[in-house]
Amino acid sequence: MINIIENLLPKDQVKLIAQFLRQQNFKDGKLSAVDVAKSVKNNDEIIAANQQEFKSVNTIVMNAITSHPDFRASVMMQKMGAPIFARYKPGMYYGDHLDNPIMGLPGQYYRTDISMTLFLNEPDEYEGGELHLNSEVGEQEYKLAAGHLITYPSTLWHRVNEVTKGERLVCVTWAQSMVKDPRQRDVLFNLYQANNALVTLQSESKTSKQVNYAYNRLVQMWSDV
Repeated sequence: MINIIENLLPKDQVKLIAQFLRQQNFKDGKLSAVDVAKSVKNNDEIIAANQQEFKSVNTIVMNAITSHPDFRASVMMQKMGAPIFARYKPGMYYGDHLDNPIMGLPGQYYRTDISMTLFLNEPDEYEGGELHLNSEVGEQEYKLAAGHLITYPSTLWHRVNEVTKGERLVCVTWAQSMVKDPRQRDVLFNLYQANNALVTLQSESKTSKQVNYAYNRLVQMWSDV
């Protein structure tokens, strides 16, 4: 399931984060890549967990992501990695790759079920740089507004097209879900949305209670906590 959360961060907050990032020292993104990814990765990165000055920015981003109701319902997060801030200048790209199935440090490993990208500058500030996903419904490209978040299964082949002009700024991270199977997460999120709609329209109806019951029972059946 590919899910877009619009305006996860307000525009003024995103602008401040982007200004802050442009004052920092980025490192070669290949330093955080392994295996096949290292040979197709061409960007600059800052790993927030390694930078003390990123503490407040990290808190803002992580709180916004983990507190959003649609993120909580669609991802059902159990663990989450430290965010990486990435920069793509003209000529930079990230070729076709799969994200590592296991990430983290020893004693803090987590399974990467969901990958996510938070866009930190506007699409008209750079040319190229689309996030290209090979999904079950075909190839799709995304170049979202600043402050928008996209989440997608980490099992999808994906790439970032070459930036030909300007600068692309994003924050990427990964999560382990309490529900490992992406098909089950898709079912649960659809039921969650239906349940919310029914509660708004007819909270005391038999149908509303049946959907609520089904959602809660399936969460219990499928979650691993």
